[in-house]
Amino acid sequence: MAKREIYLQEIPIDEALGRMNEALREAGLWRPLPGETVAVPEAVGRVLAEAVYARTSAPHYHAAAMDGYAVKAASTFGASETRPARLTVDSGAFPVDTGDPLPPGTDAVIMIEDVKPVDPDGIEVANPVAPWQHVRSLGEDIVATELVLPSNHRLRSMDIGALLAAGVRGVSVRRRPKVAIIPTGTELVDPMSPAAERLRPGDILESNSYVQAALVSQWGAEPLRRRIVIDRREAILAALGEALEAADVVVLNAGSSAGSEDFSAWAVGQIGRVLVHGVAMKPGRPVILGVARGKPVIGVPGYPVSSFIAFDLFVKPLVFALQGLPATVRPKERAAISRRVMSTSGAEEFLRVKLGWVGRRLVATPIARGAGVTMSLVRADGVVRIPPLTEGLAEGDEVEVELWRDPAEVAGTIVAIGSHDLCLDLLGDFLHQRHPELSLSSANVGSLGGLIALRRGEAHLAGTHLLDEETGEYNRTYIRKYLPGRSIHLVHLVDRDQGFLVAPGNPKGIEAFNDLTRPDVRFVNRQRGAGTRVLLDYHLRLEGIDPKTIDGYDREEFTHLTVAAAVASGAVDAGLGILAAARALGLDFVPVTREAYQLAIPAEHRRSEPIEELLQVIKSEDFRAAVTALGGYDPSQSGMEEVIDDEA
Repeated sequence: MAKREIYLQEIPIDEALGRMNEALREAGLWRPLPGETVAVPEAVGRVLAEAVYARTSAPHYHAAAMDGYAVKAASTFGASETRPARLTVDSGAFPVDTGDPLPPGTDAVIMIEDVKPVDPDGIEVANPVAPWQHVRSLGEDIVATELVLPSNHRLRSMDIGALLAAGVRGVSVRRRPKVAIIPTGTELVDPMSPAAERLRPGDILESNSYVQAALVSQWGAEPLRRRIVIDRREAILAALGEALEAADVVVLNAGSSAGSEDFSAWAVGQIGRVLVHGVAMKPGRPVILGVARGKPVIGVPGYPVSSFIAFDLFVKPLVFALQGLPATVRPKERAAISRRVMSTSGAEEFLRVKLGWVGRRLVATPIARGAGVTMSLVRADGVVRIPPLTEGLAEGDEVEVELWRDPAEVAGTIVAIGSHDLCLDLLGDFLHQRHPELSLSSANVGSLGGLIALRRGEAHLAGTHLLDEETGEYNRTYIRKYLPGRSIHLVHLVDRDQGFLVAPGNPKGIEAFNDLTRPDVRFVNRQRGAGTRVLLDYHLRLEGIDPKTIDGYDREEFTHLTVAAAVASGAVDAGLGILAAARALGLDFVPVTREAYQLAIPAEHRRSEPIEELLQVIKSEDFRAAVTALGGYDPSQSGMEEVIDDEA
């Protein structure tokens, strides 16, 4: 059996970075790469290795700045409406167009609209001009030999124009750093290969190296993405050695944990020196920092979120430093955290959040925290760093958010917190198609959680489908209970079919709620506060079924799709959910009821322009057609609206 590797330590992030920097300085590596000469038009995005000085002046002659006549300014002194100065064309006044050189002996230009022609070859000027008026003097923009751009400057599009105007044709720019990226893992499959079309249980699509290569390109470096290396010591060692010959920085992706097939730290130690193995951060603990053959080697974890955060934290500074630049810093905003967050003391946590301006307050809503939840990176608007010596955040705490989206995009976000439905994703897509400046951000916390979010001022709207067991109506009772004294607009989104999601062919013959109590049936539930959970409990009480008799009643999922996925995987036999989720994953469906799914919108938000645009989408024929195509939905009442005013 292979020897199990262990963490050398778990040290703070700043100390880990400090160890790497010190080792690179000792090795003489903490300096920018040398320059290479490229043509100016091809240099945009590159970093200057040397300062650039003008070879010629711009303009390199005295040039007319207006269409008109070039004159000696003194010849117009004293001119007035009653006593205009009279000049002879081609001797005292010379016709010029913008950009023409000034004729010898002239030092000003009279605009064409200020000149009155006089036959046969003269002009009259009623207003005098000052010396060098309407003239671009030699060197007005750039003077030969002056500094145009300093070293360590990343060239922009406007810089290219200045360099060419200064007579510069080629510049010395830093060689692009080369970053070798080595994905490791016997279970990995390249998503771009034919094997990705025939995945087997245990196969994992390898996307980390593609994400990392994209980041490297964005940072101005050259990614060298290598083929997947299997979990064998000799194979990983050989791949590391080859990469060190070709690149300035080497990244080993996965194999950095404490498992029996995690050989990255061993390989780095065989060729060079391991400086750090284990950093006090979450996610991303099993980071490796080392130096081999005089080059930095970074080992990042295999989980996608851990990989992204560790890569951004430890590789980015190296890539920028090799170009002679400080690493770019993302903008930050202060926000209020929408709910309590528990965190592990001793490790700095990187909490992904959704953002939205609700009234005058920026609200940060935590999203999925798992290290393997790739979509948490896609959905996140930013990240909150929870310090290592705290146990979490309290609801309403002010936090600093590092933005992963442009602040203008955040400003155009409609925040929806509440029950999950596939229609919300569709609605968000239609809204963004019509209004690219707007987006719909959904956080799935259940219907009851959505109403509570509205009460706390954390959302613009909440999706809800809460059944009142006594009246049989949806939502109104709960709105009056949880939002007393508020005026709430209840907008009908869809009617939808709820029922049992079961495997194709319904092999367990699940037809009624009593079937869930059978010993051979495994169930998956929704979280507390979800409307679907309320519906389940209502029927269990009607039929006198004890929830404890249901295997899986306490197993919770947060969306209809994750319930469907649990059934499709064979982990459970049934779950309660919507027909659209069953269709999406090829499951059978046993109908239970048709219910109203509505949007609760406080009056103060209903009047806003973004919400009005959202409602126009809901009422549109193309949105209704797309909803119908999902299956299990009736959009005939979509957009119907009632106001619930509770003076209690």
